Amino acid sequence: MEKQPGKMTELELRAWKVDSFQRARQYLFSIGQPLVYYQEDGTPVAEYKDGRIEKLK
Repeated sequence: MEKQPGKMTELELRAWKVDSFQRARQYLFSIGQPLVYYQEDGTPVAEYKDGRIEKLK
């Protein structure tokens, strides 16, 4: 990381967040784990490497 997030412009911060999300996703898939996150409606889901998305309880 070249800059601390607190010193980034809004555009740089958005790009950093997208890049961080993609790196985390790739890492989890590489070790056989799903990416777990909340959808916009607040529903937790697990996304798998094969593209499957499952709702969690």
